[in-house]
Amino acid sequence: MSDGKFRIEFERHALRDLESVDKTSRLQILAEIQKYLSSTPYQAIKTRIKKMTGFSPNLYRLRVGDYRIYYRIHQQCVVILTILDKKDTQKWLNSQ
Repeated sequence: MSDGKFRIEFERHALRDLESVDKTSRLQILAEIQKYLSSTPYQAIKTRIKKMTGFSPNLYRLRVGDYRIYYRIHQQCVVILTILDKKDTQKWLNSQ
């Protein structure tokens, strides 16, 4: 990846997810997205970033407290697909 900076984009659904999260968690989620996904979104970090198996194109997960942020990487752009409470993630993954 050329300059090491990735653009962050949110799918419409992910923006709705973010709006439904309490303000404290929302600020934490946005800070973690900026910290991890703007520079090394593909690098697995123990318990934080995980490349999900069995998905094409590749699907990644960022863990922030009780929330899971699922995203894909397209060239220099990280596309946030959804932001879910951890209890809702299996249902969403099964639908992908």
